[in-house]
Amino acid sequence: MASERWPKAGVGSAVAVLMALAACAARVGDSPRLLVLCGIGMLLAGLLLWHCLARLTLRRPLPEAAAPPRHGDAQAAASALLALEARLEHAPIALFTVAQPGDPAAVAPLNGNARRLLAPGRAVEPERLCALLAAQPADQRSLIGFDTERGTERALVAVSALTVQGESQHLVALLPVESQLEAEALNAWRQLVHVLTHEIMNSLTPVASLSRTARDLLGEPPAVAAGDDAVADIATALDAIARRSASLIDFVASYRSLSTVPPARPERVALADLFGRLAALVGPAWQARGGKADFFVEPATLALLADPGQLEQALLNLLKNAAEATADVAAPQAQVHARLGRGGRLRIEVSDNGPGVPDDMAPHIFTPFFSTKKQGRGIGLAMVRQLVHGNGGTVRHARAVTRGARFIVSF
Repeated sequence: MASERWPKAGVGSAVAVLMALAACAARVGDSPRLLVLCGIGMLLAGLLLWHCLARLTLRRPLPEAAAPPRHGDAQAAASALLALEARLEHAPIALFTVAQPGDPAAVAPLNGNARRLLAPGRAVEPERLCALLAAQPADQRSLIGFDTERGTERALVAVSALTVQGESQHLVALLPVESQLEAEALNAWRQLVHVLTHEIMNSLTPVASLSRTARDLLGEPPAVAAGDDAVADIATALDAIARRSASLIDFVASYRSLSTVPPARPERVALADLFGRLAALVGPAWQARGGKADFFVEPATLALLADPGQLEQALLNLLKNAAEATADVAAPQAQVHARLGRGGRLRIEVSDNGPGVPDDMAPHIFTPFFSTKKQGRGIGLAMVRQLVHGNGGTVRHARAVTRGARFIVSF
């Protein structure tokens, strides 16, 4: 560059002058005046040389590694790191690290959701949940189930393998999806039941009507008896068709209620008053069997916003289910306990001392048409879930502490 040429030229000129003055001083060694002049010239040439060399040194760029970090870059990096930590901490999923894949003790929470999941009052058995997470293979997604204070929940788990400082680790993301799965299942079953009941009723109603009309045309049994055997057989067949058609119509009509639940009309419901009405309705029947149904509200002023009729119907269905489950128990007992859980969630727990729900049937008990009883229709618990969801709550089956069945309704 032009700005760098004159220092370089100055260096060359100073060196040339120094050499010339040195030669001149050697020739005029017998003249002191000339020696002084040569000395002054050499001093000035030396100063020029030093100045030019200094300018060239200042213009030389520092090595890349020696350049000091700029304060703005360091501050930006620190801000980016804090932002990343904040995003991880408040991520809507639970994140875990597994330092030693396969070892439950090596599972560590990475953000707030993960810590809350392992804290007392959420996962009933944190050790079992850690064992499930540690056993998950890398680069796969799976659906797992674990027990919480609200009952059994399902969650989607995704695992990624990574290497940190030469050590293999797993990063595990866990997303509870029980509420979403329930909502989708409810909507699908509602549509299916609506279509099935509509089509079946359209077919059964004319069959029942025509069979009754044909039977009436044959006359009363004495008139039929006076005829031949063929007429009597036809009359018997028509009676059977009419009877079975009427029974099927009643059966299908009971399922129609699942798809025609009216919208909830929420209002303030004092649980102490609601439980008092329930005790008056079901208490005498339990006492007549030599048992009892107990109701507890803690605190006594506990209340919630819900449709009082629908909430009462849901709890009645659960108590009816408990009564049927304890039919062979010598001293049947049922408990309905309402209290506030962690995070301000209201819990209504309904339990009994019956045989309980078999583990292989527990995932299906809220499915319409499914029943653990021989004569069951599979409507009661399906209707409970429909009513509770319509009021903004959830109902889950939970493992009993000792024996029997336990259902938890949460709002």
